Amino acid sequence: MTTATGSHTEQTLEVAGRKLRVLEGGAGAPLVVLHHSTGNPGWVPIFERLAERFRTIVPDLPGYGQSERPEWAREARDIAILVNRLLQRLKLGPITLVGLGFGGFIAAELATMNQQALSGLVLIGAAGLQPNQGEILDQMLIDYHEYVEAGFRDGEAYHRALGDDPVAAFKELWDFSREMTARLAWRPYMFNRRLAPLLGEVDTSTLVIWGEKDDVVPVSCAHQYAAALPNATLEIVAGAGHCVEMEEPERIAQLITTFAGK
Repeated sequence: MTTATGSHTEQTLEVAGRKLRVLEGGAGAPLVVLHHSTGNPGWVPIFERLAERFRTIVPDLPGYGQSERPEWAREARDIAILVNRLLQRLKLGPITLVGLGFGGFIAAELATMNQQALSGLVLIGAAGLQPNQGEILDQMLIDYHEYVEAGFRDGEAYHRALGDDPVAAFKELWDFSREMTARLAWRPYMFNRRLAPLLGEVDTSTLVIWGEKDDVVPVSCAHQYAAALPNATLEIVAGAGHCVEMEEPERIAQLITTFAGK
């Protein structure tokens, strides 16, 4: 099923017996974006900017948003397996894979499994590694407003990105997403000790982007990813928070475009 919605289309594909929603816009080389643990908020400005240059594909991860839940999935690596199957189903050829927060965790896991599917990897505020300084903010212990606002540099940026009443707009999506995240990434919270040793085998060209003021995933993780991945470049965005792609969509789209266009 495919439907047109403004500047993008929506389709439903089946992977391992579960239906997955996939948003798509633009044309050109394929670029796939994996969303945060708070879910896919829809066709937001960063996707619109990327679609000006790339065939931009944004799935609801299995168990998130309008994608059906794989009841058997119990860790991030399980979701990476399903996303890998989705990429095969889409028959895209080598792609640029962009992971945001928890989506970066999934992207990193996928890169260790099938880097042949990737022409480039972009990790933005990615979870997945145990911080050697600080801790990943635990969304299971705080409420929606506190956790989501912590993703932005300040209250003004939070409201500018999500609107005057973001709680009403995204609370239901957050509740559904948090339940799935608890299944996948609670113990240990938001990292996998088996991931770090495998990253050294990932030769894919990688861009690591982090907000300087990230209060969700410590900036120390940015340096850990950059050190672990053999072909990584690190870009710290001054003054930005965890949701840097929502705070500065033009800047982040330009960084990705320059990287993927090499």
